[in-house]
Amino acid sequence: MNVKFISKCTLFIALGSMIFSSCGKNNQSRATGWSINSKKGGFQYNVDFEDQETGPGLVFVEGGTFTKGQVQDDVMHDWNNTPTRQHVMSFYIDETEVTNLMYLEFLDWLKLVFPQDNLQYKQIYEGAVPDTLVWRNQLGYVEELTTNYLRHPAYAEYPVVGVNWLQAVQFAEWRTDRVNEFILEREAYIEKDVRYTEVDANSTFSTSSYLKVPETTYGGKIDSLVGKNGRQKRDTTEVNVYAGVDSGLLLPAYRLPTETEWEYAALALGGEREYNAYRGKKKYPWSGEYTRSVDRRSEGDQLANFKLGKGDYGGIAGWSDDGADITIQVKSYPPNDFGIYDMAGNVAEWVADVYRPIVDDEANDFNYYRGNVYLKEVIGEDGKAQVISPDQLVYDTLPNGKVLLKRLPGQLEKIAIDEEETFLRQNFSESDNRNFRDGDIESTRLFADVQNGDGPGNGRPETTKMYDAPTHPKVTLDENGNKVRSKDKSPKRTSLITDEVRVFKGGSWKDRAYWLDPAQRRYLPQYIATDYIGFRCAMTRLGSKSKSKKTARHKRKG
Repeated sequence: MNVKFISKCTLFIALGSMIFSSCGKNNQSRATGWSINSKKGGFQYNVDFEDQETGPGLVFVEGGTFTKGQVQDDVMHDWNNTPTRQHVMSFYIDETEVTNLMYLEFLDWLKLVFPQDNLQYKQIYEGAVPDTLVWRNQLGYVEELTTNYLRHPAYAEYPVVGVNWLQAVQFAEWRTDRVNEFILEREAYIEKDVRYTEVDANSTFSTSSYLKVPETTYGGKIDSLVGKNGRQKRDTTEVNVYAGVDSGLLLPAYRLPTETEWEYAALALGGEREYNAYRGKKKYPWSGEYTRSVDRRSEGDQLANFKLGKGDYGGIAGWSDDGADITIQVKSYPPNDFGIYDMAGNVAEWVADVYRPIVDDEANDFNYYRGNVYLKEVIGEDGKAQVISPDQLVYDTLPNGKVLLKRLPGQLEKIAIDEEETFLRQNFSESDNRNFRDGDIESTRLFADVQNGDGPGNGRPETTKMYDAPTHPKVTLDENGNKVRSKDKSPKRTSLITDEVRVFKGGSWKDRAYWLDPAQRRYLPQYIATDYIGFRCAMTRLGSKSKSKKTARHKRKG
C-alpha cells in the first residue's frame, strides 16, 4: 500500500476528529462540562441562535442618545416638552403607518373567527371597527369619505383613521399572534394551513398562552396539529415539543412605540452625526429647516402633506402641489435616514404614553416611558395559567358608549400584581405606575394620610383633582338595560389630564408646519378617534444593540 496514501488518510481523519471535537466544545457547558443538546438527554437549548428576525413591515432602528423635546422655537410657550437627554434601546418600528388594507385584514379575521350571527360575538367585531363618522363636518361636504375611505380599494394604502388608542393596542396584540402563528407553521412546529382550517371562536392561537400553557392552544387541539419539528423521539416513543422562549423563534410583541422611541425614530439623527456628536439642530424628519426639497431635481416639491395655510391644504394644483388634500398613500414622500416613511404629515400617530406636562428625566433617562401597569397571570387550582374561554368574555363600555372587548378568547387572563411581587422591592411598589412622580398627592410623603382619610377629598379620582380635570365620563345601564351617560359639566375644570389620556405625535394633513417637528406632543382621551390620527407599531429589539459588528472609523497610525 502507498505510504503517501496512508499519510493523507491519517491527515484527513485527524482533521475530521478535530472538527468534530471543536463542534462538541461549542455545545459543551462552561458551567458543568456536560454536553448541551445531547441525544441522550440533559439540557436542551438553541445554541445556534444568531439574531432576531425582523418582523413583517418593520425596520430596524439602532438605539442611542439624543435630546428629547423642544430644541427649536417654542412659540406656544406651553413648557410641556422641555429638552431632556435620553438614551433609547434599539427597537423595530413600522416602515409606514398602519394602512386601511392592514386593518381590514384584522377585521376580516374577527368576522371569520367570531360569526356575526352570534350575538355573543357581534360586539367583538363592532368594537374593532374604526369610527368612519369622524370625517363629517357641519360646514363641509365629505360624506363620501364616511362610506368609502376605510374599504374602497382607492384608499387601500392610505393610513387608517377613526381608530382610538385602545383599538390600536388591540390591533397590535392581534398582529403579534398572527405573525407568530405563521412562524410556527413555517418552522414546522404546527401543520401547514392550520391557521385557516382549524381556527374558530373556540380554537384560536395566542402567543402568550402558547408560551405559558401550550397544550391549551387551538382550544386544546394542538397535540393533534403539530408538525414534524413539533415531535421529538425520546427512547422508543415520540413526544410533542413546543417552541418556547428559549427556542428564539417567536418574536416579541408588536405594540405602540413609546413617545421617546417615536421621537427618536422620527428625528433619524444618524445622518447628522460627526463622531460622537450631532451636527446642528434638526427640526424635521428630513435634513434642513424647510418643508420643501432643496434638490434641484425636485425643487419646490413638498416633503410632507400638511396644511400650508388658511384654506390651503395642498397648494395650487399642478407641479407645486403636495399631492394630497386629506391623507395620501403611504410612501408618497422620501423616507428619513432610518428608512421610515411619513413621520411628518399624512396623519398624526398614537404612541403608548400616558400624557403628563413633564418628562421626569431625574427619575429615569433610559428608555423613558410613562404608562406602566404591571399585571400577572391568573393561576388556577391546577397550578397553570388560566386562558380566557369564549363563554367568559368581558366587555368594557367606553365613556363615548362604544363597547370594546377587553381581551380576546384564547389569551391569558390577567390581574394586577400584589404584595407578593412588590414586597421589599426597590424598583417598583405597585401595579399602576401611570402617575408615578407626577406631582400629585400619591407621589408625596403625605399619601399615607390621604389613604387614612386625613387628606382632602370629594370623591373625585385623585389624578383628576391634581390637574383639575373633569371626572371621567361614564356609561352605565339602568334597571331596564338602557344606557345612561354621565358627564362632568362643571365649567370650572381647567385641564383634560387624567390617567386615560394618551400622547399623539407628529403633524397631520390638518396641521400647520409647526406640528411637523417630532418634538411636539399633544394628547387626547384614549377612547377618542379622529380623522387625522392613525398609528404604527413597534417591537423591542432582543440581544445586541447593533445588527452589524462595529469597526473603528479611523485607525490610528503608528
